[in-house]
This record gives sequence, C-alpha cells and structure tokens, in this order.
Amino acid sequence: MGEVLEHKCGLVLAHSLYDTRAMLKSLQHRGREAAGIAAIGDNRIDVLKWVGKVDRFDQDDLHKIFPGKEHHTFIGHVRYATKGRKARQDILQDAHPHTIGGTVINNGDHILVLDCEAAMVHNGQIDVDSLEGIVREELKTGCDTKALLHFYREKEEKSLLRMVIGTYTLAIADKRRKEVMVIRDRTGNRLGRLGIKGEKYCVATEDVAIRKNGGKAVTDIEPGCVYYFDHNGQFRKERIIDTRNGALLLAYCMFEHGYLASPESVINGVSVLTFREEIGVQLAMENKFEGIDFVTYAPRSPEAAARRYAEELGVPFIEVFYKPNADRSFMESTQEERTSSIDANLFLIPHIIPFIRRKRILVIDDSLVRGTVVNRIRHLLFDVAQVESAALYSYIPPIGIIGEDGLPRGCTFGVDMPPSEEKFIARMTETSGAQRNASPEEINAKAGMPVFYLSRDGLNKVFDKVGLPHNNMCMYCIGGKEPFPQRASLPVIT
Repeated sequence: MGEVLEHKCGLVLAHSLYDTRAMLKSLQHRGREAAGIAAIGDNRIDVLKWVGKVDRFDQDDLHKIFPGKEHHTFIGHVRYATKGRKARQDILQDAHPHTIGGTVINNGDHILVLDCEAAMVHNGQIDVDSLEGIVREELKTGCDTKALLHFYREKEEKSLLRMVIGTYTLAIADKRRKEVMVIRDRTGNRLGRLGIKGEKYCVATEDVAIRKNGGKAVTDIEPGCVYYFDHNGQFRKERIIDTRNGALLLAYCMFEHGYLASPESVINGVSVLTFREEIGVQLAMENKFEGIDFVTYAPRSPEAAARRYAEELGVPFIEVFYKPNADRSFMESTQEERTSSIDANLFLIPHIIPFIRRKRILVIDDSLVRGTVVNRIRHLLFDVAQVESAALYSYIPPIGIIGEDGLPRGCTFGVDMPPSEEKFIARMTETSGAQRNASPEEINAKAGMPVFYLSRDGLNKVFDKVGLPHNNMCMYCIGGKEPFPQRASLPVIT
C-alpha cells in the first residue's frame, strides 16, 4: 500500500549520540521529510533539526555540533511533512523537537536552538480544547506539540497526563529537571517500547530500532504512566492514570498492526509478522477465490498475509511488483503528489510480465484509503501486463465510511485521514453535498477492478487470536467506537 497519512512519526530516547542517530535511521520508514535531535546535559539542552532523512547529517557532523561529554541523554524524532506544508521553512517549523527559549540559528535547511529551556518530541494528536484554563498567548498555535510543551511548563507532567485528551507518546527535556520524561497516554494509541543497551535504558517507537542497533527490547511503555530517565541511563516509573473504573481506555491503533509498523517489530506485546500471517489465514476462511492462477501483493506491508493466504489456498504465490525505494507515497500532501509518487515508485518486475499475461491474478493489499494505489495496480496489470483478470483483496475493512451512528469516519488521533477527507474510496458525495457509503459496485468502479474486503468481524477474530482483545483496539476509522466516549470526566489518581 502506498497512500499518504500524517503523524506516522518515530521517536527515540538514548544515552549516546551514536545510538540516537542509528535508532532514528531504523525508524526512517516512519518519517523521511524531517529529523531532529535534542542533546541534554546537566544544565543545558541543545537542539538540531533539519529537512530530509536522518543521514542528511553524518555522525562526525553531529559530534561537531554536540561536542565531547557535555550531554548525557538524547531524544530524537523523524516525521513526514503533512497537510500541504511542504515548503522548506514549513517543514523546519513543524519539525521536532519543539522548544521553549534558547538561541535560534537558522541555516536554511537546518536549525540550531542552543541552550533552550525545554524540548519535546511527540507522536500523536491532542484535543487542544482539553488545554482549557491555559490562556497564555503561547498556546494559541497551530502546532499541538508546541501547545502541549507550553501546557507542560505551566502544569507539569502529571497534570498533562491527567488532563490532556488525545493520543500521544512523547519525551520531554526540561532544564529545571534532572530527569528526562517519557509519557504514553491512557489509550496506548501511539506506540512506545522500552529497551536496554549497555546497561542503559532507551525508548523507541518500535523495538526494531532497539534490536537492530545492539539493544534488547524489554517491554512496552505502559499507557497512563510517566517514565523518568536519569543521566546514568536508569529509570523509574510512576503510574498516573488509575487502571480501575474504566480510567485506562485502551485503544491501540489497529492501523499500526496492519500497515504502519515494521514486520520486524513487536508492538503491544504481539509480533507484527505473526499478526499479518494470521490475517492471511482469516482472509482464506472468508474468501477462497476460485480460478485464480497466482496470488501477489501490493508492496510492502501485505507480503506476509499474501504468502499465508496463497499457502492456505494452495495457489502459487509470486512477486509481481517492485518499488525502487521504501518511501510510502500515501504520506504525500495532495492527491496530485500521491498519484505522482506512486506512479514513480510502483512497477512490474520485467521478467514477470510475459509470465502473467492472460493469467488471473489476486492482489492482497493492507487497505484502500483514497484509491491511488489500486488505480496504479489496475493500469500495470491490465494495460501493461495484459492479464485476463485481476481483483484486489484488502485485509482492513473500508476506511472512512459513515458509521452506524451517522458520523463520518476517519482518524483524528494521529493519522492523516480526517473524517472531512473528500477522497475516501469507500464514500460517495451526492450533488447536494450529502455523503453516504459507497456500494461495492461503486468502489469497483472507482478502483477500475473488483475489490473485496475482510469483514470487521474477521479482523476482530484475528486480534483476539493473537492475544489483543478487539475491544482494546481503536477501529474508529472503519466504523468503530470513539476512543474517548467520555471526554468531560475521566477518572484519575489524585
């Protein structure tokens, strides 16, 4: 799959500059447009953020900027530019870490903030209305992370976790404090993994970043908790949100397991690879397509599901498509950019073309959001390879539908497919402006080929099977319940 979603970002906390950069590179699949690092010392916080991928700055350059042993802890971030903010200065303005105070040096494609008062990296999306009572001018910003940092400085971390409604995993460095903090909200919607390397603890959005760089993954960062990391790399944990009386409203992101996370990761205690293999089994239980010659997939997330599906059916699995790079086109900001990106990054493997001519192909995909990828697949299979027939089978049910409660679905919790999106393939807009769910025939017409979906019930069964109760998953984008049903009064520890 390859369409564009926001805030599929990555963060790390480590105790050497080398590990921080290496771990960020291992999270590059979560963000390619900008990167940044905050270096924390005993009484100093220095920040560098830049346009481009992590290796835009090599290790030697980083050591020149953050010299010697002045710093003991580092927090870093990778992100995608979103919502059309693709100009260089917009990307830099939005890049993390966000800061308070300090001396700013703007060098065009990178910014230094020297000796700042506080810095934050943040994955997720908050309800700015939950910052009520804080009316300082600094909070009147279009950036939820910057508002969140000012809120923290006013109220501190425990009040942040108790009062701020939204989805977030974040790290905060504050010159007034001796420890660096990592916080995961009460829903657990955004990821966070605790690891250890060289007897010092670290944090990453996905544990693949820890394990690939010589560390050992320990456990998930617990929802509703604050972790305090000292200069020696040790930590203490304090639970702020009560686990009783429904205060801990678990709503793990379904989309992480199905698409966003690396197949090498373990998230929320479950192997992503195992989950996707079980998806393949469930796909076969629901639809055993007859008369197909080959099963393939839309690179890259659905590979494990497609292989398992083919095995279950006893149909040959083949690689049909390739992508020159790992960039995910669904992260682009406009429909024109998405189409251009996928056209430049999804192709047929040349020697496969004569092999599949006049054959019947089933393509497994993780999801359809706006239909950009399926349109490219249709062109490649029918116009270029001249297959006899092809269909697409998505293991995530229709995204962006109108729910049973009459509300348009999408995501307002950290992924850039808001309910107001007009291009959802599963939704139709009438001439009057009213919206309704698209029929299967209308979806097929938009896609230019037959489209089939795994059922919601089938997806629930897979989560239950791998040990993640489906009631603990956020499925709002596919018609599920709101993760924050009682925003006004959430029980907390006092």
